[in-house]
Order: sequence, then C-alpha cells, then structure tokens
Amino acid sequence: MPKAVRLHSRRESRRNANINMTNLMDVMMVLLVVFMVAAPMMTSGIPLDLPKVGGGTLDGKDTSINISVDKDGNYYIGQSIIEPDTIIDKIMAIKGENRDVTITISGDASSAYGSVIGLMAMLKEAGFSKVGLKTDAKRK
Repeated sequence: MPKAVRLHSRRESRRNANINMTNLMDVMMVLLVVFMVAAPMMTSGIPLDLPKVGGGTLDGKDTSINISVDKDGNYYIGQSIIEPDTIIDKIMAIKGENRDVTITISGDASSAYGSVIGLMAMLKEAGFSKVGLKTDAKRK
C-alpha cells in the first residue's frame, strides 16, 4: 500500500507547463490600443493650416529641421518662437557638423507670403541649399 500512495503523490506534483495565450493576447491588445491613441498626439510643433497641393512625399535619410511660420508671421522651431534675427544662429547650432541637413518650412496657408520668402532668403544667404516647403496633399 505505501507504494501506491507514493505514485499518487508523484502524479500530483507534476506541473502544468502550458502557456495561457488569452492573457498574452489581452496585454498585446491593450498595448496596441494605447499606442494607436498616443501616436497622433506625439507630433510636435504648432497647429498650422498647410496649403493643399498635389505632389508626392520626399524620401531620404537626411536629417531635417522643421521651421514653422504662423499666420502672424512668427517663426517657430518646435513649439519655441524664434526671433528673425537669431534664427540662423539657432539653425547653425542645431545643424552642428551634419552637412546633409535639410530644412523644411511649414507655412500656414493664411501667412504672409513675405514671411515665408523672407525666411527662404535668409537661409539661402546663410548657405543652406536644401530648403523645402511642407504642404498637405490635395484631396481628390
């Protein structure tokens, strides 16, 4: 009799080595929803109404600096307002030793034409040759 009791206790001591996939799927679904909600909020800068034009997106591996021009003609890098006489110094400090830096100007659709063109002229005089304008795609 003692032998039968011993076999019974050995059977009870075995562990279940199965993985419960339901808990893993629940965690992954929650993470997916969190990232889907948080991703649109991660854009930095000021809200602008960009002009709607046709064209494709630019692709490349260059570093890009985005300068925003609001409807009042103020210049921004990120969310910080930059004075026109110090903008070149700020961009040079951000650029550092990277020679392949590109500058993207995001101008509000209702901003003064002279503000955007004046910024482009300042950048050209400072020696920046890779300057582009950011727009939204035209709706069909």
